[in-house]
Amino acid sequence: MSHSRRKFIKQAALSTAGMYIGSSAFSAASYRRIPGANDRVRVGVVGFSDRHRSSHIPSFMNHYKELNFDVVAVSDIWKERRETGAATWKEKMGHDVTAYRNNEEMYSKRVVDAVFISTADFQHALHTIEAVKAGCDAYVEKPFAETMEDNRAALKAVKDSGKIIQIGSQRRSGSNYHAAAEFIQSGKFGPITMVELTWNVNQPGRWRRPQLVSRLKEEDVDWKRYLMNRPYESFDPRKYLEYRLFWPYSSGLPGQWMSHQIDTVHWFSGLPHPRSVAANGGIYQWKDGRRNWDTITAVFDYGPLNDPSKGFQVTFASRMHNGDENPAEIYYSNGGELNLITNMVSPKGGLTKRSAEAMGMQPNLLPEISLTQAEKVVASANTGGDNLTSSHVRNWMECVRSRKQPNAPVEAGYSHSIANIMTTASAHTGTRVTFDEKSQEVLADGKPFKY
Repeated sequence: MSHSRRKFIKQAALSTAGMYIGSSAFSAASYRRIPGANDRVRVGVVGFSDRHRSSHIPSFMNHYKELNFDVVAVSDIWKERRETGAATWKEKMGHDVTAYRNNEEMYSKRVVDAVFISTADFQHALHTIEAVKAGCDAYVEKPFAETMEDNRAALKAVKDSGKIIQIGSQRRSGSNYHAAAEFIQSGKFGPITMVELTWNVNQPGRWRRPQLVSRLKEEDVDWKRYLMNRPYESFDPRKYLEYRLFWPYSSGLPGQWMSHQIDTVHWFSGLPHPRSVAANGGIYQWKDGRRNWDTITAVFDYGPLNDPSKGFQVTFASRMHNGDENPAEIYYSNGGELNLITNMVSPKGGLTKRSAEAMGMQPNLLPEISLTQAEKVVASANTGGDNLTSSHVRNWMECVRSRKQPNAPVEAGYSHSIANIMTTASAHTGTRVTFDEKSQEVLADGKPFKY
């Protein structure tokens, strides 16, 4: 191994402790400007991705004039996207937008107060550390982290900085989800006994970019910066552009889709993570060289850690080879169900009079109630519809102004990442996985899970 490669890997590994930012470190006290009520908030883009283009841009455009925000910079390590991003935002904003080769270069100029982060899944936590240490607030796409080392380091960096972080779990800005949370947390629903989460599609091109892959050349991208703290692999345009198919750059189905749905379980129940997870699945249809499964079923046990007699089960099932593209979330209690497909609370499946009287019990049936209506969640590239993402981006922008915590604070990302990492650990080891509260480690066979 060359001296330069050793140096790079050593530096990259330090990032999980929040010590390495680019090729130099920013102190937590540096560049902490908080915009005043009348100041323009200068925004940078970290990764000009498909997600940023399709959802962040239109959402931002809905609110930037009213809230006095502006996009002034784009950082991307791929030349094509860097130049396209700067040109796209120049057209939107009506002024020049500077393109930077990497985040270090952008932050060193001290030109931004806040950033959108929509890079590869494994980079989100590490790029969050960079942002807050550079004094920036951030809107960070999910999954927040794919390893507990990165998860812990990013949580600590954010908490130490006092910066405003909105995790891209846009359900937390949906009126129907707020109505569901209020109904369950009020006690009217009764104890949760079961949650069924499903997300099925039949899209051969999902997460694949064959035309784009053919355009990506090694000389036009900073491959070493891309890898960050992941093990060295030779340049591969598929792992750069189709990273959701390849561990350890993404966990695939858990990180992309389950992270949205399991977040509502944490939110509604007040529980920060599962007690245990067992997952099974495989690559059954798309034999295209991917490492991540195209089909998965994960079973979770949730409940108070100090009382195993209380709790409920959650199942997440997802397949990429047969599906109607309608994600489903159904919460069950002894009195009925709360269905976030129909946005209805109903007595369906509840304890009827006939069944109750046979055991000398009282019937238990929920009333039929319509939750606050909101745009239906669909399995589009926006994973939630433009209106939901727009509300979520606005909430972040308002909180950058007010310094109040947003709808999906960093703790939400930390919690969904624990569930994701537990699922990944079970899938990779074939064991039932638990979580150690004291060490904040995911345990497989009683040992911390390492990829």
